[in-house]
Amino acid sequence: MRHPLLLALAALVLAGGCSPEAAPEGSDAAPNGSDVAQAPAEPPAPEPLPPVSPPEPGTPGGLPDDRTPISEAPFTPDSAQGAANVVQTYYALIGEQKYAEARRLWSDGGKASGANEANFAKGFEGFTEYHAQIGAPGAIEGAAGSLYVEIPVVLYGRLKTGATFNSRATAVLRRVNNVPGATPEQLRWHIARIDPVAAVPKP
Repeated sequence: MRHPLLLALAALVLAGGCSPEAAPEGSDAAPNGSDVAQAPAEPPAPEPLPPVSPPEPGTPGGLPDDRTPISEAPFTPDSAQGAANVVQTYYALIGEQKYAEARRLWSDGGKASGANEANFAKGFEGFTEYHAQIGAPGAIEGAAGSLYVEIPVVLYGRLKTGATFNSRATAVLRRVNNVPGATPEQLRWHIARIDPVAAVPKP
């Protein structure tokens, strides 16, 4: 008579012979013998876009190259250089997407921009980069109790399409002359308008 323990061991051996073969340790094979699906490789990171820069002064589309050095002496807010600083601040705020603050640098509390706050911000939705190069201010001129100064500007940056752009403009700033009763706000420079400059054809 066969021992019951031997019969049990034989049954286990027969059952093991019918089970799937275990994959060797360290093997990539699945228990059923097929290869394990490999994870798809991550796509390479896109190449960074080259930095944008304005045309050189004196070249088509660039600032005038009058070679007049700009004074590095301290300036007062009501000077022509103070007006240029307002323009510099304005475009810096645009670049930082602080559109409400930028709009307030226009005359009449921003109304001179021709847009309310929402529409003003929408005007810059098509850009991923927006910069400005500010030129030397012109002479201050007076008219009917107001003072005006013109600041040359070169705008440049990148559209959401990836294309770059640059264009010239003239920012005209206004403030009330030092007349009795003028408020501190009226005595500050504000942007009255920004006139586009006709594009200079490339040679």
